[in-house]
Amino acid sequence: MKKLALATLISLATLGATSAQAADYVIDTKDAHAFVQFKISHLGYSWLLGRFNDFEGTFSYDEADPSAAKVDVTINVASVDSNHAERDKHLRSADFFNVSKYPKATFVSTSYTPNGDGTGVLKGKFTLHGTTNDIAIDVKEIGSGQDPWGGFRRGFEGTVTIKPADYGMKYDLGPASETVEIFLSIEGIKK
Repeated sequence: MKKLALATLISLATLGATSAQAADYVIDTKDAHAFVQFKISHLGYSWLLGRFNDFEGTFSYDEADPSAAKVDVTINVASVDSNHAERDKHLRSADFFNVSKYPKATFVSTSYTPNGDGTGVLKGKFTLHGTTNDIAIDVKEIGSGQDPWGGFRRGFEGTVTIKPADYGMKYDLGPASETVEIFLSIEGIKK
């Protein structure tokens, strides 16, 4: 009986240790430690850079099983900011984002494939301008650990290139501007 009780305790302790590895995080947008930025060619001569100032999301990550990672992000598309008020007004119009009809963009992960070196590929469903497509984000883990306020944080960065035309945005900006590179810098606070 003592052996059975000891084996049960060891099993429960091991299970608890494994479960403790998995953690849920809230993306730290409140204190501006997360960014969704984009870059598109301007006529093939230079780059136009911008960002979305209002977004929120969560992710879960398990160091023992990175492939179980999950991400869910919602972007307020009207928060587009290219550092030029008139251009931002145009980007919000029906020529581009049409924010009155499509106010949100979302990303929901479907899988994560780690490469074993702190990088990997996060696949998921990206919805923009009322259209959902599968995308694959190249991800790199930046780091994790205790913060000065008693919390635990974990950070990643990622890049993906999309074609606005694949999301129903047909405004012609010329051949040099057919793709947009999206850069994500995500810092999460453990719940």
